[in-house]
Amino acid sequence: MSTVEESQSANSQQFAVAEEEEGIRLDKLLAQRIATLSRARIQALIRSGNVTGPGDNAGAADGSYRVKAGDTFTVTLPPPAPAEPQGEKLDLDVVYEDDDVIVIDKPGDMVVHPAPGHADGTLVNALIAHCGESLSGIGGVRRPGIVHRLDKGTSGLLVVAKHDQAHQGLADQFAAHGEDGRMHRAYLALVWGTPLRPRDTIEARLGRSQSNRTKIAVVRGESGRHAVTHYERVHTFPTQAGPVTLLRVMLETGRTHQIRVHLAHVGHPVLGDTTYGSGFKAKAARLGEEAQEALAALDRQALHAAELGFEHPVSGEALMFESEPPEDLQRLLDALERDQTD
Repeated sequence: MSTVEESQSANSQQFAVAEEEEGIRLDKLLAQRIATLSRARIQALIRSGNVTGPGDNAGAADGSYRVKAGDTFTVTLPPPAPAEPQGEKLDLDVVYEDDDVIVIDKPGDMVVHPAPGHADGTLVNALIAHCGESLSGIGGVRRPGIVHRLDKGTSGLLVVAKHDQAHQGLADQFAAHGEDGRMHRAYLALVWGTPLRPRDTIEARLGRSQSNRTKIAVVRGESGRHAVTHYERVHTFPTQAGPVTLLRVMLETGRTHQIRVHLAHVGHPVLGDTTYGSGFKAKAARLGEEAQEALAALDRQALHAAELGFEHPVSGEALMFESEPPEDLQRLLDALERDQTD
């Protein structure tokens, strides 16, 4: 085993290489020894000169350096850079929180990341203020580690990492998209019409629309990115405008706007989706008065991240959370239930 001893600085650690570790890459060795830092973070520390040794050996500045028995390295962890953007005290529905992760039930009108037109009032702003010093620095910056996103207009459950180790652990699970059994995500979507099969899979590649670069579209051939969406019917409302169906949707891949684009592609766009369901405005106008008012009040796509399960990135505990439809979506569901045809 290698030995580890703290230096005089609280932010520095010294590592001596044992015989059985000889030949291991420097960045891999240090990532094994410092569980709270990802390998990418270790590599950044090496590049920035925060890893020194052995002695004056220049190999210490290269993550690919093959360590030798008896080598001693000192790793200095600089304090996290101040958070950007600034934190804002905003209301958050915190479902779960510990020293490593936080699970939020995001309202439909909140943007996750600051962007042009949304410089503040975002989930990131709110998390920086809420978590404060418990954010130990993702990639050296005191910020929340966002590993998945929900579109503005999509409500529901979202997990965020507080430090590098948790960020890497969650990112690995989301990259696998549940194939290894560690992660589970399911959404509720209200769509126009009724899919023919009670459950089905949509497999269609997605890429930027050639006619409108702000939109995602189904693309043919080998262009675009592989995307797979599974769904099952939950309930059908026989409204005055024709059937509206509540679907439970599961993602096998996680592409931008995937659920909305795939459902529109098979002829069942999400209610309230002005980007991918704009052709259904006339149908919306044929709903009963109460349902029309509820859809107008929703003012977003009727899509909700209702189930989220994952393996805790530090403890390994299996966690599962469920979120009921928010008030605006539940009001629409109730109105559709009463909007029966004669």
